[in-house]
Formats: sequence, C-alpha cells, structure tokens
Amino acid sequence: MRKIAYLFVLISLSSYGQDAHITIDASRVLNKIPATLYGSCIEDVNHEVYGGLYDQRLFGESFEEPAPQAGFRGWKLLKGEWRIGGGGIPSGMGPGYKLVRDMPVLKDGQLGADILFRDRGRTAGLLLRVSDEGQGQDNLNGYAVNVTRGQKKVVLGKYLHHWEMLAEGEMPFTPADSMRLRVRLEGPRLLVYVNDGATPVIDHTDRNQPLLSGKVGVRCDNAAVRFEKVEIETGDSTIRNVFAPAAVPRVSAGWDAVETNAKGLYNIDTVDAYTGRQSQVMAFDKGSDKGSGRIGIANSGLNHWGISVRQGQQLDGSVFLHGDLPGGPVTVALESADGRKTYARALLTGVASSWKKHAFSLTPNATDPHARFVMYIQNGKLWVDQASLMSSGAAQFKGLPLRADIASMMVKEGLRFLRYGGTMVNAPAYRWKNMTGSRDTRPPYKGHWYPYSSNGFGIEEFVRFCEAAGFEPAFAINVEETPEDVARMVEYLTGDASTAGGRQRGAAGHPAPYRLHYIEIGNEEVIWADKLEDYEHYCERFNILYNAIHAKNPSIQLVCSVWWRPASAHMEKVFRAINGKAARWDLHTDADDPAAGTTVDRNLQRMQELFLQWDPNTTLKCAVFEENGGLHDLQRALGHATTLNAIRRHGDFVLTSCPANALQPYRQNDNDWDQGQIFFTPSRVWGMPPFYAQQMAAANHLPLRLADHTEGDLDVTATRSENSSVLVIHIVNTKDRAVKATIALDHFSRRSTQVEVYTLQGGLKDENTPEDPQKISTVKTVVRLPGDTVSYICPARCYSILRFSK
Repeated sequence: MRKIAYLFVLISLSSYGQDAHITIDASRVLNKIPATLYGSCIEDVNHEVYGGLYDQRLFGESFEEPAPQAGFRGWKLLKGEWRIGGGGIPSGMGPGYKLVRDMPVLKDGQLGADILFRDRGRTAGLLLRVSDEGQGQDNLNGYAVNVTRGQKKVVLGKYLHHWEMLAEGEMPFTPADSMRLRVRLEGPRLLVYVNDGATPVIDHTDRNQPLLSGKVGVRCDNAAVRFEKVEIETGDSTIRNVFAPAAVPRVSAGWDAVETNAKGLYNIDTVDAYTGRQSQVMAFDKGSDKGSGRIGIANSGLNHWGISVRQGQQLDGSVFLHGDLPGGPVTVALESADGRKTYARALLTGVASSWKKHAFSLTPNATDPHARFVMYIQNGKLWVDQASLMSSGAAQFKGLPLRADIASMMVKEGLRFLRYGGTMVNAPAYRWKNMTGSRDTRPPYKGHWYPYSSNGFGIEEFVRFCEAAGFEPAFAINVEETPEDVARMVEYLTGDASTAGGRQRGAAGHPAPYRLHYIEIGNEEVIWADKLEDYEHYCERFNILYNAIHAKNPSIQLVCSVWWRPASAHMEKVFRAINGKAARWDLHTDADDPAAGTTVDRNLQRMQELFLQWDPNTTLKCAVFEENGGLHDLQRALGHATTLNAIRRHGDFVLTSCPANALQPYRQNDNDWDQGQIFFTPSRVWGMPPFYAQQMAAANHLPLRLADHTEGDLDVTATRSENSSVLVIHIVNTKDRAVKATIALDHFSRRSTQVEVYTLQGGLKDENTPEDPQKISTVKTVVRLPGDTVSYICPARCYSILRFSK
C-alpha cells in the first residue's frame, strides 16, 4: 500500500454538493463476520493453474494437442484447428479461434466472406485493421464484426487487448446455416452489410482514437464455421481465393519444429505413448544433413509467450524418451526465442528402445523473459512424451511446484479462503483418481475450458498449497464421481496413519492429515434448465456422495451447488433433500456493477427467508463461491466492495465471498471471462484494482458488525474488534462526484485523534498494466480527526476505509 503520512484528504466542505450523514453505534453489535469472508476462486485449471500458478514451464507437456493438418500461406494461425477446403474450417468448437493475414495492411477498402455455420454454435466474424495480435481471445488491437447463429443482429466491436462493443445492427433474417458478411472501411467510418443488402445494417464512425490501418482476419468463438469466398478489396485491386495450403511439420501444437542445416520428419504417434493418447516422433533426414545438422522441437510455454529464465537460477526437468539414436545423445537446452543464443545445455544419453525417464538440470548464464526450451537430435529417430521443466529454490513457493511470485501475491492479497472448482469440474473426465500418484503417469483429459487438460496439478496439490499459504480450502468434485472413489479421496486427504489412505498420503510425503472442512458437490448444477428430473438426479447424487464422505469423515461440511432460482417451485424440493446434510448452498453473484451489493443484499435476504420458511430450525446457510463478472478495472473493485458490505450485513449467514477469477494470464482469455484479480506474464505478477479492494478489506477485518444509519448516496458498514479498541468504517462512493459525510461515533470515546484512512479511487475503467502495475492501488494516509462527530470527504468513485483506534 502506498503510504503518505498526514496527507489531508479532508479539505474544504463548501465545494461539494449533497451531504451524507452516518451514525455508528459502537455499543450495538448486529452480527458476527467470519474471517473467511475474503476469498477467491480458481475455476479454470487452464490457464490460471497450468501455465500460471503451477510451476510447469512447458505448455503441452503430454503432446496431447494435435498437430495442425495444414497451414495457410500468408496467414498466422493464432488459435484453433483449421483445414483447407474452399476456405478455413475449424475442426472443433473452441473459444478465441482466429486467423490473421500478413498482407495486405488495410487502410480504406473492404473485407467480405461467406460464413457457413456447420453446427450449433455461437459466434463468428471478420477482423479488420488488426495489429499487435497474439494467442488469447482478446489479445489484439483491431475491429471485429460478429454474427451469432440464431440471433438477428450484427455486433461491431473494438479490441484494445480487451473487448468494447461499439454498435449493434438488426438483420432482416436469422442466420441458421449461411450468410455473407461485408465490411467497408472509410477512415474512421465502418459500414457493415449482410447478404446483398445495399443499405448497411451498421454505419458507425469511431471518434475515440480510431484504428486507421492494420491487417485482416477471420474468427470464430465456440462455433464450427466455414469461411468461403473471402475477398479483400484494397482500392486498386481485389484479392480472392485467399486460403492456399502450406505444408507444416506434424508437431503437437504446443511445440514448434526447429532445424539447423538439416531437415526433419515429424509425426504424431497415437499408438505408442507413455501417458495419454499420443506422443511426438521426430526423425533425422540424413539426405539433408550438411555435416553439422540437427533437428528438434521447441516449447515456449503458455501461448508461446516464452519461458522466463534468470541467470544462475537452476531449472530441473525430465522427459520420457525412446528410439534409435546410433552414436548420439539427445541435447536439451535453453535458448533465446530465435535460437541464436544458448543459455544452458545438457546431454541425455542411454536412450533405449523402450520408454525411459531422463532427468536433467539447466542453469542459464543469462536472464531472458522470453526464452525457449529445445530438444535436439543429430541422427536417428526419437519418440518424446511427458516433458517437464520447473524452477528450483526460492523461485518455488515453500518447496512446492508452484510459482513463488504468483503464490506470494495471493498471500499478499490477504486471502483467507480459496475455492477450487467451477465449470472445470463438470468435465466428465474430471476425476479424483486421475489426480493421484506420480505426475508422470497421470492421464491428461478433455477439460471443459481446454480439451487437452493436464492433471499435473490436482486436488491434493490445491489443498497442500492452501495449507502452505494459510488459506481455508474448499474444492468441488464432479457430481458423477463414484462413492467408492470419493471415500478413498476423503480417507487419503484426512485419514490418520492407521488408515490405508493415510499411509498412502504419508508415503507421498505428507504424514499429517490435511485440514479440510468443505467439499462442494458439483458446480452450477441444473443451470441449463429448470427441469424436475435434473433436480431429482442431483439430489440423488448429493445424498450418495454425502453418505460416502461422512462415512469416512463426518466433520466435513458439504456444499450444495444447485443453481439458485428462488422463483422455481423446485427449490424447496432440493432444500428438503439436502436439509440437515448440506451445510451451505453456493450462491453465485455478479459484481461488475459498482452498486452490485444492492442486488446481493436482496438475494441473500430472500434466500435466508425461504430457508426459514421451509424449516424454521434449519442450519443450512450460504457460501458465495463465485463472485462473477467480466471486468478487472476500478468499476469491478467497487462492485466487490459493495458486495462485501452486503455480505457483512449477513455475516452470520454467509461463509465467504470468492471473486472469480483468482488469476488471469495477461491478454489471454479463453473462457469468455476477463475478470482476474491477479494478472501475470512469464516473468511478472501484479494486482488489478479488485485485488487492492480485497487486500484493503482483509487487512482491516474486524469480527463484529455495528449498528449504523446512513442518509445519502454512500454504501456503509461499520465493524469493531472484540475488545472495542478498534473501529473500522467501510465507505463506498459509486457516484461521479465527491460526497461530504458527517460521521457521528456513539459510544466510542477516549480514542486516538489519529485516524488511518485507506482509499482506492480513479476512473471506472482504469486498470493496471505491466508498465503501470499500481495505477489503481491503495493509498494510505493518516489524518487528525478529533471529537465524536467528524467530517470526511468521500472522493468520487472510491472505496474508503477509516480505521479508528483507542
């Protein structure tokens, strides 16, 4: 927190408009507030964990990502599986698929294409005036014109490494199978046409820093789409038939082929793999050898960003190999991105005809945030699978396979609770039994957000991280887990040394049982439809898993994950099926609105009323395991602050509030969210404005909520310590103007006149970047406020905490 001693923010009151009047009664305690209130949510194991928190520096460790079937001459493939055939066709449906054409750079002109929706899907469209593009859904500058199958509208938006909608237009028809989309550019003016229409459905002039030149591209988002008859008009000429095949090496998409004075033959082996469904094969083409030739494969980490290495910082790795390499070892190395500099090298000998693990260490002689890891051969044929590269020493968090910088930042945030779950657990293959044992043998699986998910980091790694970090852990399991596997899981995590699970855990390096209090059954169950049979199925599964868990450890509290619909007649049926068994019901909220707390307050009140209506003696309470949205700016920070105020008012009823997502790779967003609290690159970590709101609140936690009365446009709660020595006021001003507040402190006499003031303020859309990581961050001041009634200026768009002490 930035500290500025005795900086007076309490300036002349005459220049401000409407007053607010706040009265705090320090003698009246309304409810308690749990220390676990300050939570966070990891919902996307890819790429919050794999490629982020998990210290596996290689992305694509199991070579499960398929090799591209073909390339496109003149196009950059930034994500997706595309094939030739009259145009580019995504072979599967995924988020953020896009192709960007190298030339021409389009200023004024036109881009058009026929878009054929091949399956039920979501969105597809055209990209214009693109620059600074990279992998990741929002990772570009440029315009996008999108259509969605089944919706009669066209959407024009702008990317500046985040999405901003500019305009919408109504279409005269509903696209079901195919349509033609055409965009004309005239300086800052964009005209959008559909089919053969002579009148644009959108005619928009971008008057806010317009993008005036750049490349063109196509994109699709969770839609299987075919683009045909793509035409680029530059004014003097029209380019047609722009997709032409180009041969590409058959190398798993997480890796790249590298060759020096030689040519390699590459393939994917779907029969002979050490772990998972496939391995990588490379063979040396002796006919191309110029005497010192070599071929290999390189990995540059998540999004091909590069692997951050530091001079003298050892990295330890391993890889499974087999093949025929007469007279030559396998070279592993750390290099610069272009391969011109070698930072460290090791030789792997003894490659046999069957799979064998080869360990190595690499200590770079230079620092490079964008290095690559390479494996070379100079003869023969090699099969490669299950590669790993991790840092060592202080670069790992407390000896665990975790990035110390990211984990430490989560600790600095002041988190007391961490939830590991969300839609990732709804993937059918998300199973506890596949997350145990040696990481080398854990099978990759088809994940929800990412189809080639790694089990390298699983439930035990999560619980162990929470133990080391001091967080209360809660994790979700797939609702279709077998009771036998769940019983084994609970015994493994919490059983003592007399149990088979406890002995297995001790052999794995953790003799003591884990401290585990909460397990959630499923995630957002029945969100898809309000159908009785779906609710009945969940209730049946909940009770089966409840019995299995409590047979092993009756102290574990279970959390119901049915999507909360207070107007549904089926809610009471679920309640009666889980009442007395579930300890909490997971309520998901939204926090993008600065005044989100108003809605949260109302929803919590209604939930509590219905619980007591259905059973006046119920012990069932609430946990907010996802506080969702699509922002990470100051607006979202204020939404979190008002949400916390709402939950403080229901502190006896709510266990925690966990904003999603805990983490987000910078400029990378594969799951339609853009809401991380902590952002990271391979070499940097920083907090976004919601991070600082959470940090402020956690650092000033007091357990007792006091009676307060507020008149005016402020959202206020007040808390104090058990011994009455400290009183804290949380004030959120969501307005675009400062508000002067008069604060009466009743029954809090003989206090110090020195008051600590913490503020978080700025423009609603302000966010932090690697270049300015603390643009929006907490400012601490110390002011002198004597008397039982004080005045405070609440800045516009600001979260303030006033801390009074005796």
